[in-house]
Amino acid sequence: MPTRDRPPAQAGPPGSPVAVRGGASGNQNSAGHLLWLVRTGRARTRSELQAYTGLSRSTLVARIDALRAAGYLRSSGVEESTGGRPAELLEFDTDHGVVLVADLGANHARAAVLDVGGTLLHEEHEHIKIGEGPAYVLDWVDAAFGRLLAAAGESRERVRGMGVGVPGPVEYDAGVVTEPPIMPGWDGVPIADRLRATWGCPVFVDNDANLMALGEQVAFFPDCPALLLVKVATGIGAGIVIDGRVYRGIDGGAGDIGHIRLASFPDARCECGLYGCLSAVASGLALAQRLTSGGTPTQSGPELIERIREGHGEAVHLAREAGRLVGEVLATVVCLVNPGVLVIAGDLAETHFVTGVREMLYRYALPRATRHLEVTTSRLGPQSAVTGAHAMVIDEIYSPSAVDAELAAVPTADLSRGR
Repeated sequence: MPTRDRPPAQAGPPGSPVAVRGGASGNQNSAGHLLWLVRTGRARTRSELQAYTGLSRSTLVARIDALRAAGYLRSSGVEESTGGRPAELLEFDTDHGVVLVADLGANHARAAVLDVGGTLLHEEHEHIKIGEGPAYVLDWVDAAFGRLLAAAGESRERVRGMGVGVPGPVEYDAGVVTEPPIMPGWDGVPIADRLRATWGCPVFVDNDANLMALGEQVAFFPDCPALLLVKVATGIGAGIVIDGRVYRGIDGGAGDIGHIRLASFPDARCECGLYGCLSAVASGLALAQRLTSGGTPTQSGPELIERIREGHGEAVHLAREAGRLVGEVLATVVCLVNPGVLVIAGDLAETHFVTGVREMLYRYALPRATRHLEVTTSRLGPQSAVTGAHAMVIDEIYSPSAVDAELAAVPTADLSRGR
């Protein structure tokens, strides 16, 4: 599992607040910001921290000691000596606790436990339909989390936070799903509150494409200022990461390209109830339905992928045409967002679908919009949402403001869970 603690492209100037991935910010004189500097690889020694912050030696030492006592920092040896006393190396203490994450798709559920540094400890995968409803699916999440903690030899008290990805729009601050086309029974369900009440820890919920985009960005493109990921599976959605932060729009609706209307398909009814949506003609579910109506019974997206890989002529043709339709829409999106990386993910990402996307994207997008664009498929595959969910949680619970608040609220000797 790739770690998410890679430094973004730039740090803020000394003496000013620094924006942190996920939207948090902190004063450079605070203990929380010192942790952020170490955690993101900007500083490894006291002298480097002093150079960044301008703090006096006594103040710096006091805050480092507080972070050590709370279990946030630890020594990782000494710097190679170039003469004189070698400097002690500091690092984020990845034994500070664990993070639980769940990736819920239309037809699958994946749960995992990771340490705070991003190392995967254990995971489970189950074929569960999101349409079974929130009670059934979230009960599975609870049970899976319990099994994972037991397998990892960890206690509930060591859980620092939880992250959940779902295949629908989410009001991020509230942790509530809103009007999800392919999640019947989930509209208005307060997922974060439900899990928080059971587990007693911070819970964060986001759209799965957003988390996949964040996962790919932190693992492979940490310096890319704008990344766009398009997931094509049962439905179609996109995640946008700008300057290391997920762009969600005002209420979680950003990236919902699957419901852009296509004038040439006025009779194609979408799961959302409207007609002509991109998802109604180019998603895995839509292609499976078209293949079935053509005389080849195909019940699901995964079954469609099997037919494509077997070389079924009509399935291959449909995948290529679907890619062309998505590519036309992406030509506009790329001109608007001007990303440095476009990641194609989901069930159709390793099929002829991608050929169709490239064909129309480069035909219709402005040359300057694609001049520096890297078009690739997901490198993390099924792990992208897990990696992104972990990154989301870590950015929230270890933001400078969150760390400072915890240090202020609880005696430092008692802050580290399980110690």
